[in-house]
Parts: sequence; C-alpha cells; structure tokens
Amino acid sequence: MPRHGVSPGQGHRRSGPEQESDRTRGSPRLRLLWMGLPLILALVLWAPAGAHPLPVQSQHVGRLVPQLRDAFGWWNLTCPVCKSLFTAIDFGLKKESGVEWVGSIATKLCKLLKIAPPAVCQSTVQLFEDDVVEVWTRSVLSPSEACGLLLGSTCGHWDVFSSWNISLPAVPKPAPQPPKPPAPGAPVSRILFLTDLHWDHDYLEGTDPDCENPLCCRQDSGLPPASRPGAGYWGEYSKCDLPLRTLESLLSGLGPAGPFDMVYWTGDIPAHNIWHQSRQDQLRALTTVTALVKKFLGPVPVYPAVGNHESTPVNGFPPPFIEGNHSSSWLYEAMAKAWESWLPPEALHTLRIGGFYALSPRPGLRLISLNMNFCSRENFWLLINSTDPAGQLQWLVGELQAAEDRGDKVHIIGHIPPGHCLKSWSWNYYRIVARYENTLAGQFFGHTHVDEFEVFYDEETLSRPLSVAFLAPSATTYIGLNPGYRVYQIDGNYPGSSHVVLDHETYILNLTQANEPGAIPHWQRLYRARETYGLPNALPAAWHDLVYRMRGDTQLFQTFWFLYHKGHPPSEPCGMPCRLTTLCAQLSARSDSPALCRHLVPDGSLPDVQSLQPRPSFC
Repeated sequence: MPRHGVSPGQGHRRSGPEQESDRTRGSPRLRLLWMGLPLILALVLWAPAGAHPLPVQSQHVGRLVPQLRDAFGWWNLTCPVCKSLFTAIDFGLKKESGVEWVGSIATKLCKLLKIAPPAVCQSTVQLFEDDVVEVWTRSVLSPSEACGLLLGSTCGHWDVFSSWNISLPAVPKPAPQPPKPPAPGAPVSRILFLTDLHWDHDYLEGTDPDCENPLCCRQDSGLPPASRPGAGYWGEYSKCDLPLRTLESLLSGLGPAGPFDMVYWTGDIPAHNIWHQSRQDQLRALTTVTALVKKFLGPVPVYPAVGNHESTPVNGFPPPFIEGNHSSSWLYEAMAKAWESWLPPEALHTLRIGGFYALSPRPGLRLISLNMNFCSRENFWLLINSTDPAGQLQWLVGELQAAEDRGDKVHIIGHIPPGHCLKSWSWNYYRIVARYENTLAGQFFGHTHVDEFEVFYDEETLSRPLSVAFLAPSATTYIGLNPGYRVYQIDGNYPGSSHVVLDHETYILNLTQANEPGAIPHWQRLYRARETYGLPNALPAAWHDLVYRMRGDTQLFQTFWFLYHKGHPPSEPCGMPCRLTTLCAQLSARSDSPALCRHLVPDGSLPDVQSLQPRPSFC
C-alpha cells in the first residue's frame, strides 16, 4: 500500500482544479454542510442501534450508508437524493449561513425521517454540533466525496481514508517459534478480564425495557404496558445497561473465580445514553467505577485501556495535535489521576498524551495498552487525517522491537478489536502482528459485547495461524445478554515462561434466575474453553481448527452460538448464512479481507464470499 503523503498534524490537501473548486464552493461551513448534516445524525445514533450482536445474514455492511439504513431506516438516500439534498443545503446556506442553521436543519431532518424520538434528535445535534463543525472546518471534502462516502463509489469518489504504511525495522524477522506447552506443575497465572461495564446512573427497576429511546430501563423510559413486565432489579434482556448494584455484585462475587494475579480492564464505563452526556457525567462514571474496582480488587494490579464510550461526544477522540477545549486532555488527565496507583510514571506520561501506554507487570512480560479509538470507523476526528493517528502504531513497533531485543514477551490490550478497525490501520496492525509473532504472547479486546475471537495468519499464504485476539463478552446486558466477565489462565511467572493463554473461563449472572422474587444473585461459570470445545490447547491453530469443525458440526456450532451470547441466544435460529457469517468473523482479524473466509464457503452455497463479512458491532 502506498503511503499517503500527509503529515501527522495536517489535514488532506489538494492542488490544481480540485483545489480551485474548493475556493468556488466558499467557506469551510459550506463543506461542512455537504457532508456534516447526515453524518451528525449517523455518528451519534449509530452506536446504540448498530451494537446488537446479531450478525447481518444477507449482506456485507462495510460502508456508511448501509449502516445508516440498518440503524434507522434511511431507505430513500439514493445518489440523486443525496446530491439534491446537498444542493438544497448549499442554496440555503447562501441565503442564511451559520452553524445554528445547520443544527436546526439537522434536527428537523432527524425528526422528519424518524431517526430517533424528537427529544433525542434535539439533544444529539446540540451535543455533537461543535465537534463535528470543528472537524469539517479542518477537513477538505468535495461534494463527490461526500456522496461517495455515503453511497459508495458509484455515486462519487472518496479517498479520505487512503492507504498508508508504517515502517518496520530492518532487523530480519526471526524464524517462527511456536510456544512449547509448559512443564507439568509450572506456575499458572489467572488474569481477570473486565470490559464494557456500561454503568447507567439512571437505571430504574420497573421502567419500560422496550421504550422508544436508544437506551431504556431508565427514569425517562416511562412505564411498560400492563401486558409486559418492567425492568428487572439486576438488569434486563433488552437495550438496557446496568445499575451500579449489579457491578458491585459482580466485583464482590469474584471469589470463586480467583485469586487473580492482575486485571485487564478494557473500557466502556458509561452508559449508552450518548445523546445526553456531559464531561461531568463521563468523569463521574470513571471515578465511581474505578473506586468500586479498587474497593473489591484491593492490592491486585489493574491495567486499563480506553473505550470508545469514555469520551463525549461518543467516539470523539481527536489526535494529540488538536489542542484547546476540543482536545481529549480533560479525559486523559482524569484517567491518569484515577489510575495513578496502578500505573508507573512513564505509562502515565503517554496516557496523558494519547491514551496509550506500556509497562512491565513482571519480569519477562511487557504489557501494551492501545487506544483503539485511533483506528475506529466512528471516530469522526480521523476525517482530518487517519494516517497512524498519534503515531501509535509506529510507537507499538518500537515497543515490540525493544521487547524482541530483550527476549521479553508481550500482551496487548485494547477496546475495539483490530478486525473492526479502519482498513489501513487494521492491515498495518496485521503486518505488525505477523512480524512479531514470536514476541506477541496474547491479545485481549472487548467492544462487541459477545464472546468471540479473531485469528491472525501469515501474510504470504493466509493459511498458517500465528496469533489470536480474544474478544471477551461484556459485563453489560446491552443488547439482550446476561452480564458476564472472563478469566484467562496464562503460563505463569517463572524464567522462560511463554506467557501465552492456556485456557479461559467465562462467568455470567443468569438474569432470569437473579430477578426472581427473593433471589440472591449468583455468578456462575458458564463454560471453560478447552473442555467445552475439545481443544488440545489454546494456541492459534486450535482456534482455527475449531472454526472449521463448527462449519460441519451443527451441534458444536449451536454450543458456540449459545456461549457467544453468554447463555441467552436470540430466539431466531442461526441458519447456514448466519453460521458462515459468524464463523467468518472468527477468521477476520483484518478488516475488509474476504479472502480470509474463502475456504469456509461450500461450493454454490453463496454467490459472494464478501457477503459473509460480519457487520461491525459499534458498542
């Protein structure tokens, strides 16, 4: 992939006729309107609607407009409509310019198309307006790029997210050395993994779990009809998050799953009420839940990563060159203060700059916490420049090379899985994993809320499994799930340890049982991976083989489907297209790479392998 010629601190620049057309179009606010009006609505209300763990069974949803359609029924946005819409907006701006007018039109459009309830439309536009305007005034987008982004290349060309490459050191890659099983009796470490807690401060028992807003079971949800029960005391199988008491129950009930050597915590602390959040709300969630973790984990070291919901507006993580009130310094500073008892000074330093860090939790092991928001499709700040935001991937290469030179092993934690990232970021990350396969002992992510994994292969043939990223299920019930958490068994703390994952266990709270009158919540082990799936070990090849076994074994796949949803699968059966889509996702640690799934498709079963690519879960 050719490197896109953009410096880290600058937006995309043009020359020649295209640059001239920019001048004739007028102010940056005109450019904002050509693109920003529909995207304000898309980026805001995308997450709650798009986060449902069920994969799309009929089509690949990889561009924005199908996700708009899936998220809120925007079925009439054709190419002529798109161009007519932006032409009308341009005409209107010439008569009445101003961001306030933009917000007014966006709100009216949201209501007209019934994208969300009127109050949610109003709050959404007001919350996102300033940041989105700032992005569009710094970006350079033509009308054809605007409609090309929304509708695809048949309506226009859009190359804001052009291909780029990071630089790998000239040091030759060592020959692959798969880890050896630990000797009998060797120490084993237990790592508690928490992700997607999503505490809802306004959760209220008895309220409507099926309200019209994107998040329910809240004070503003109203009461359900007499024919339906209200939200349960401990949580609800619906588009609802968790009350604090459920998180406290989780943390206080960890005893049977422990003891733990350390904790990996990969973010998403606040609730999904993304249309009505303030910085004060986000910081309250950060400090409240951090205090709760410290209370129940005590001296056990905790290593966090930044989720996409920590900021407000949601998904809004500007690169470090954005300064002033629009920067993320308010969030990173608060995190550094809240987590300073867990992290050393050098980790706190990079956390304050870009939300990522590295440290050595024990001899021979390096832990790297990535800010995966810099790879996110929904981080609208990347429209300014998506080329290795914050230089994070180049920094990662440096950390991995230093670890290789020392003979250390590395664990990577992060929120959004690499297979859900922007294509160039994802492909570069894939290259890095392949280069440092001997050094990288474990990858741990969350975000999708369901229980899955992503296998990495050698770049040359895409046939040799060389790494696996584990995607642990969420604590929250959103959407229609039991609360849960994960425990990893790791090759332990001794000289020469491989530090690889040996097995993992998933624990849940069965809400049906917990919400019974007079019941006491009981967190129970749902399954142990190697035992349940008949795995010889937990190395990449075993997970690769599991996928192909599930392709032909319906009963084995149904077991996976049940556990994928934390013991509460949807009522709709998962037929062959659904099964292939789900299995393809387990092989797809690289975004937009249908070749990885080519061997899954029986001859003649589906005409287009690319249609098997799963829809991202934007939680």
